[in-house]
Amino acid sequence: MTSIPWPVASGGILAAIVLVGIFAFWRILKERRSGFPLKDERTQRITGTAATYALYFGSYFMLALMAVNLLSEMFTEAPLLEAGYALAISVLVQSLAFIGVYAYFFRKGDF
Repeated sequence: MTSIPWPVASGGILAAIVLVGIFAFWRILKERRSGFPLKDERTQRITGTAATYALYFGSYFMLALMAVNLLSEMFTEAPLLEAGYALAISVLVQSLAFIGVYAYFFRKGDF
């Protein structure tokens, strides 16, 4: 993980922050123009449930990843993944779990 030069990484972080800010600003404008709120009680409940499921899924995934790394280190004298890669994979899995569960509950209807 240390092979990425710092200016490239900071530029990527800055671009991500700007894109998220533009998206948030666009959604606020869209909500004000429509006259109807984009987040009602159902959406908030779905978001809360999806966040809870993603937290559980991510936590169990991190425990399994730690166990695999520990067993790999015990038997091969080297961990399977470095700490930085394991952390990045865990964050990615947890984020994708939230997106998947949220989409499922949102399409499911009558929640």
